[in-house]
Amino acid sequence: MAGLSPKLPIVPDVDDGFKLNKTYQEMAIQNLKNTLLTSPGERVMDPAFGVGLRRYLFSHNTTATYMEIEGRIEQQVKKYLPFILIENINFSVPTDGPVDMSAEGDMSDGNFMGIQILFKIIPLGVREILKLP
Repeated sequence: MAGLSPKLPIVPDVDDGFKLNKTYQEMAIQNLKNTLLTSPGERVMDPAFGVGLRRYLFSHNTTATYMEIEGRIEQQVKKYLPFILIENINFSVPTDGPVDMSAEGDMSDGNFMGIQILFKIIPLGVREILKLP
C-alpha cells in the first residue's frame, strides 16, 4: 500500500523501503508532534515555525510557564495546522516526595513534566490524545 508521507524517524521497511504514514490521522499526529518538538529557527526558510519545547527544559515550575507553553502551542497550531483544533492541554506537573520506580511510566520525581493534548482533526471528525513523553 502506498503511503502519504514518511514516518519519522525514518527507518527501513521491507515492504515500502522505509516506514510510511498510511492514514491522514497518523500524518496529522506526526505533524502536531513535529510542531511541538521543532525549535524556532530550526526549520529552513521559516524561522517562526515550532513551539520549541526543549527551550522550557530548565524553566521555572510556575503557572506562568505552563500558560506560556499552552499559548505557544495554540498559536503555532492555529497558524501551521489549521486542520487541528486544540480542545484541552494538560500538564503532569512535578510532585514532591519519594519516587516509586516500580510504577510503570511514573516519573513524578519532582523533575518531570509531561504534556497531554486533546485535539480534533477537523476534516476527519476524529479526536486524539497526544502524550509527551
